[in-house]
This record gives sequence, C-alpha cells and structure tokens, in this order.
Amino acid sequence: MLKYTANNLSKVEDIFKNRGYILRYEKGNFNSGYCLLENKKVIIINKYFDNEAKVNCLIDIFNQIDIDFHELNESERHLFEQFESKTA
Repeated sequence: MLKYTANNLSKVEDIFKNRGYILRYEKGNFNSGYCLLENKKVIIINKYFDNEAKVNCLIDIFNQIDIDFHELNESERHLFEQFESKTA
C-alpha cells in the first residue's frame, strides 16, 4: 500500500518540476486548496496541508493540465496509478 510520505510527495513534485512547473507552498484562501496559474506554469498549494492533501491536490492538478500520461516514464506512471487508485 502506497503511503503519503514526504518522499512520495517529493516524487510527485519532481514530475511537475521536470515539465517546467514551479511549485510553491503558501498560505491563502484557495477554494480547492490550490491555485493554478496556467499561463505561467505556477502551482500554489496551501502550505498548511499535510502530505496527503498536498499529493491529492497535485493529482487533481495533473488531471486538469495538459500533461500527456504517456510522456511519463514507467516509475512516474506507476506512482500516479497507485495514488489515483487510492482516491478512486
């Protein structure tokens, strides 16, 4: 069973960073817990969230933005599949 650890959060963050996105953790009144500035490839997530909420936000964002799932390498695809199966 995959856990919401700092190490797994870092792996998910790396997927975005490797595709040119800037991740920032800041306080704010985000209705969904995050803010996505699409034109600038900036993602802002509520810094007070725990690891599970941060990972879930990143998965939600991944499903909204234009990253082809087939662009991911095998380990990245496997990681997302495991997290998505937990949230389904």
